[in-house]
Amino acid sequence: MDLRSILATKSRQIVTIGPGQSLADALLVLKRNNIGALVVVESGQSVVGILSERDIVRAAADDREFAALLVEQVMTKDVVLGILDDDVMHVAHVMTERRFRHLPVVDNENRVIGIVSIGDILKSQRDKYLGEIDTLETQLLADD
Repeated sequence: MDLRSILATKSRQIVTIGPGQSLADALLVLKRNNIGALVVVESGQSVVGILSERDIVRAAADDREFAALLVEQVMTKDVVLGILDDDVMHVAHVMTERRFRHLPVVDNENRVIGIVSIGDILKSQRDKYLGEIDTLETQLLADD
């Protein structure tokens, strides 16, 4: 299974933000969309960072005026990016080892085409295993 199969089950809406926007703007976008991370893009949808709830909490703890900070001052700049052909189990391993929960997926030109969360990956694995269980149960019942 690859990331293509996960993205096929998700909404095609990608919520992004620019690096020059404020954290106050970012908070509104996160709330309005009920999501936990924003892909930070510059013109042409080129990924330059990711802003997660964790990044915002760290900024809030360090700076009382954190809402006035710019996204680029707080975002994670060393972003791990996925491509459609990435194996889901490999992605799960990387996300677990590197301790992040959101992975932007990009095309060959580094333009964001989707985002997967650790929850999306767990759900895909659960669905795969449930399908295998159903198949085995059907085969066992057919043998009786």
